[in-house]
This record gives sequence, C-alpha cells and structure tokens, in this order.
Amino acid sequence: MSEMNEMQARLFRLGARSLSKILTLQDRVPHSPTYGCFDRNFWHLRITDFPSGMAQEFVLPLALAYAHPFEGNPFHLNPTIREWIRAGIAYAAQSAHKDGACDDYYPFEKAAGAAAFSQYAMLEALRLTGIDPAPFLPFLKLRGGWLGKHQESGRLSNHEALIANGLFRLADLSGDQGFAEMAERRVARLLSWQSDEGWFFEYQGADPGYLTLTIANMGEIDAQRPDLGLRPAIARAIDFLDAIQPPDGWIGGEWTSRNTNNYFPHGMEICGAWHPEALTVNDRAVAAMDPAPEYDDDHILAHHSWSYLKAAIGWCAARPEDSGALPDAADYPEAGLAIRRAGASTLLVATKKGGSYRYYDGHALKRADTGVSLRVKSGKKIRTLVCHLWTDAPEMVVDGQGLTLSGTMGRAKASQMTPVKNVILRVLMLTIGRLNPDLVRQALQRLLITGKDSTALRFERRFALSEEGLEVQDRIHGPGELVEAGIGPAQTSIYTVMSRVYHPPQLQPWEDLSAKIQPGDGLRLEHSTNLPAAS
Repeated sequence: MSEMNEMQARLFRLGARSLSKILTLQDRVPHSPTYGCFDRNFWHLRITDFPSGMAQEFVLPLALAYAHPFEGNPFHLNPTIREWIRAGIAYAAQSAHKDGACDDYYPFEKAAGAAAFSQYAMLEALRLTGIDPAPFLPFLKLRGGWLGKHQESGRLSNHEALIANGLFRLADLSGDQGFAEMAERRVARLLSWQSDEGWFFEYQGADPGYLTLTIANMGEIDAQRPDLGLRPAIARAIDFLDAIQPPDGWIGGEWTSRNTNNYFPHGMEICGAWHPEALTVNDRAVAAMDPAPEYDDDHILAHHSWSYLKAAIGWCAARPEDSGALPDAADYPEAGLAIRRAGASTLLVATKKGGSYRYYDGHALKRADTGVSLRVKSGKKIRTLVCHLWTDAPEMVVDGQGLTLSGTMGRAKASQMTPVKNVILRVLMLTIGRLNPDLVRQALQRLLITGKDSTALRFERRFALSEEGLEVQDRIHGPGELVEAGIGPAQTSIYTVMSRVYHPPQLQPWEDLSAKIQPGDGLRLEHSTNLPAAS
C-alpha cells in the first residue's frame, strides 16, 4: 500500500473506531419509549432530565458505514443498522420542540449548533441509506424553518456554514425553494464574517480547526450551487491554512482562538479537486494524525467520525507535490498570529493570547507553552491567574526576529455546576429562559468564553529566535501573595466543548516555577527558557 493509500486507510480506521460505541449509546429496543435516542445519559443512566438533540447526529457515521464497504466494516448494507438509523431520525422528531428546535446542554436551550449538526446528519443519512424521507419531511421542514430564521449570539462561522448547507439540502429534498432562499441569506452573512486574512470568525478570532469545518460546508455548498461563486472565498481560507500550518502538519492546539485540536479533513478533499493547496494541507495534517487527538467523548465523538469517513471515501488519488517554500516571517495581526523562521527553527506565537507559543526544531514540535500561570491568595480564596486570555489589542513590540508581548493577567475561568446553581438554571429556563433562551446563552458566553476579568498583575514575554534556537524571557510583577507558579503546554481557561481532549504534546511536563518568586513587596517573578536547535 502506498503512503497516500495508507493515509486514506488511517482515516477509515479513525472514522470507524467509534461505531460500536455509538451503538452502545443508542437505545435499540423497539418497544422502548426512547427507541432511537443516542443520549445514554438520559435513556439508560437517567442522570439527565432531557435528551441532548446533538446526539442524534450519530446517525451519520452509521449511515456512512452502511452505504460504503471498507476493511473491517460489518455494517455495510446491514438492514438492522438501517433500521437503527431510521429510529434515530424518528426519535429526533419525537423529542424536538414544537418549533423543530432541540436542546443540547440544558432544557429549553434551543441550541442552533445541535439543531444544525443533527439536521445535516439526518438529511445525509436519508440520502445514503435510501430510507423513505416522506414520514420525516414535516419535521425536517419545521426544523429547517427554525434554523433559517434563528440567529444565535456570537459569530460561529462553522455553525453558519452548516446551517446553510443543511438548508440547501432540504430545499433539494423537499422541493421547497424557500429553504434555498434562506440558505443564500445565511451564506451572505457568513461571507461578511471572513477576515481579509482569509479565515472566518469563531467567536473572537481565528480557530484553524473549526475553519476546516467551515471550508468543508462551503465546499459542499459549492458542489451543489456553483452559481454562488464561493470558490474565491474558500480558496482564501485554504491559503490561510497553508500559510500558517506548522512544520509537523498539525494546526490545532491552545494557540487557536477556541483552544481546539479539531481537524475536519473531508472538505479539503472536496476542494482539492479545484484548489490543489487543499490536498497539500490535508496530506500534512493527516500524516500528523498518528495518533490523532482523542475525541471519544460521549457528546462529541460523532463530529470527527463522519468527517474522517467522508474524507477517506472521497480521497483524491492524485496529490500535488509540496514545495515547502516558506518566508522567514509572517504576521496575521487580526488573527493574532506571528510566525518566525530561522534555519531549522520555527516559532508560532499567539499574539492575542499573551504569547502562547509552539516551537519547532525541523518538523518536530519541541515545546508547547501556554504562558505563566499563578495561584495567588485573594483574602481567604486562592485564584488562578493566567496570561493567555484573549485580548483584541495586544501590547506588542516587533524587533527583527524578536517579539515582546505584555499586558495584564486575567482570572482563569473555572466555574463549576453545583446543586444550587443547577436548580437556579432549571428554574430560569422554565420561566424567563423558556421565552428567551438566547438571553441565557449570551450570559453564559460572557461568563464562560468571551469575558475577561483583568487583574493588577502585569506580564511581559520576550522572544528571541535565531538559527541556534529560541530564548523566551518571562517577567511578572504586581500586588499579590503567590501560592504556586508554573508553565504548562496545554492550559486553557475558557469553555469550548471541543477543547481539553487528549493529544500527545500534552505529555510535556508541567514546569514548576514556585521557587523563582523574588522577595520584596508584592509579587515579582523572572524566568528564562532556552531551547537550542538540534537540527
């Protein structure tokens, strides 16, 4: 088997490894009142009081396995699998709200992401399996109407692209071109969110992993509706990924706006037919997926499963040569990324995240670093303060290959659910939230994702890159009583459902800096990291 065929086989293996678990998550007893539900926490364990609508997305990996033969696939054309897929679609209709919406994390949430992912999955599953869509069309049209009109808070480009993709597919299935008109309006909104640097917004900035999902949906829309002229916008997004892709090929990590290790490869194969750079990006990324990040979480495992399978099924046989030619410096100020190269050394700095960085020696990742983290006494409480919370206006000085970032440290977000909070949230959603779930969503976004509580502590991080390697100098000063200090490779302090999955770079040890606190008034810490180039 050639190298490229091996990468295709890898994607089949990665996509298929979760299929048995997906079936364990489903209620497969026909006489059960929750027959077809994929939320095992609800129907079996009974530890939640409502089913997650996102879970019904799991019909798509099963449908791909049903429709396509590949090595080690016992589900191909299996009638029982087809019936369980039908039951999954039926349960989505049964458990939806009267307007077609569904919940994800809390009752009466009416989550656009859950509705969009599951709607797309059901439409694709019907196409792949040949299940009669007629019994489900009223529900699918109801959900499509809700998705077409609903505008969630925040700029989540992957959701917007997915909604438009599903609406176009629904228009084709139902013959109702009103859904296509809705989709065109969503596409126009999505295009307004593209940065001049090529990427599409995910909340505050650029998340290359989620960008691959946006590209995939836009590529599928382009295949259905070439008259929309989406290719220039898609090409700019692909070229952005090509330009920032690190030497090891992996575009995920805590230097991105949403701290994800996402990578959705299927769109690159679609777009590679007319933009070969997409195949180059995919070759590098899939080669780096050995091992891939571990997304085998009950809530999120389907996203990557179906993308891996789609990429393997649509793998392009002819691949372009990778020129490997890259400039010594590249800056993307709106995305908050600075890339520096010297000899075999490559430095990727997240300039809007306090200087979180990845340093590469040749093609190997030598160090991942999310900045200094402190545990500081505040009265009777101990708070965690970090440098890596997002800022739209970084304090930055550029000096040749050198780079200095400074700013205020922020409080890490670590709010947890408690019985009292859970009761309050349920009461809120049964009253005000039931009438205006978006108001609750906006508040939670500010609390868990976009808001930043600054402190009086200041940090400064200085980078100096040369052919000999990298030197990083950290300085922190301000009021406070230090308890602990350290630096890790993958610390995150905002909530994103797809973050904090296991990935091998996280095996890098935590570096304890507690002993480096300097005596005197307030808190002062200085630390240097020297990374010589071995190549």
